[in-house]
Amino acid sequence: MPTPRDTRPRSHQIAAELRADIMSGDLAPGAKLPSTAELMSAYGTHGATIQNALGILKAEGYLEGQPGRGVYVRPSQQQTITPADYATPSAPGQPYAWITAAAERGQRGAYRLLDVAEVPAPVQVATAFSIDPGEPVVRRAQIGTIDGEPVELVHTYYPTDLARGTALAVKRLIKGGSPAVLAELGLEPVFSDDTISTRPPTSEEFVALELPTEVPILRTFRVAVAASGRPVECQVMVKAGHRHEVRYRWPS
Repeated sequence: MPTPRDTRPRSHQIAAELRADIMSGDLAPGAKLPSTAELMSAYGTHGATIQNALGILKAEGYLEGQPGRGVYVRPSQQQTITPADYATPSAPGQPYAWITAAAERGQRGAYRLLDVAEVPAPVQVATAFSIDPGEPVVRRAQIGTIDGEPVELVHTYYPTDLARGTALAVKRLIKGGSPAVLAELGLEPVFSDDTISTRPPTSEEFVALELPTEVPILRTFRVAVAASGRPVECQVMVKAGHRHEVRYRWPS
């Protein structure tokens, strides 16, 4: 049986090694990379191959060239997400917890509302709500930004009997986010169930997140459940996979 080997082009292999070092912190934000000659020696390859590898990582946003100085790891790298931090409703009149958390990091978080409409329920959403696929649900579509850069595409779904006649069905941003409305309705979620996956972006995701190249996206499908046991909200949150990581505390 032949020995398994990496069949990718050598430049892709080198880019993968450097990417892993950046994402793990072994190559720190702002660090200067070794020279092309040093990288050629380290990887036993030609200068053109090294330049191709660095070009891949520049296109993905991991590296930046500084004329006359060299190639550096971008100062801003992965954003760590702790989902439990955003589950508690904000105090009355306060921004959504995601925005508050960004401010605590010295960043400016905001949401831009794309659409609010009744749409046919996708299969995952219908299963969570125990309805038939295609039955109407209320969907809110938004883009989350950090310092003006799009970082998250969010589609949030609600049963129509819950959302109709509330702020959830109105085409307007909600102060404090949906958790505040659900709390007012006596349906504050007591736990959420997250399913996380990765895949290449759809055209909608590629454009909405202004991805530099076809990097994988991080997709979270979240079902929020009230104390009664009723699922009251489904969210599909899509983020650029190369700029985000998720941290869970267990036990919480």
